[in-house]
Amino acid sequence: MSDFRVIAVDGAPKAIGPYSQGIVASGFLFSAGQIPLDPATGKLVPEGPDISAEAERVFDNLEAILAGAGCSFADVVKANVFLIDLAHFARANEVFEKRFGGHRPARSTVQVAKLPAGARIEIDVIARIPG
Repeated sequence: MSDFRVIAVDGAPKAIGPYSQGIVASGFLFSAGQIPLDPATGKLVPEGPDISAEAERVFDNLEAILAGAGCSFADVVKANVFLIDLAHFARANEVFEKRFGGHRPARSTVQVAKLPAGARIEIDVIARIPG
């Protein structure tokens, strides 16, 4: 594992299992899936009438992990979005577009039966390390 660098930042929730927030390997960051956990409390942000607040928290967590690896949303090449209900797709997509601006990484979005801790959204990313 000497060619791996573990990313562990305070701005994202501590891992709730035997994994890392992110791993840098071969010039890329591979993030763990982020759910809308508040890193200060370790609890899910409250569900709103739509999924916007939860998606914002997920992106805050991802932003902290990206920064810990020396990159940003502009460096993301692939994102995987998991939703428990595709009815949330439009709102999640609005937050996605806001956070990525004009950058358009490759993306997959799938509906899943269940996510950890009862979350309604989870996202992971792969980003290139600039330089």
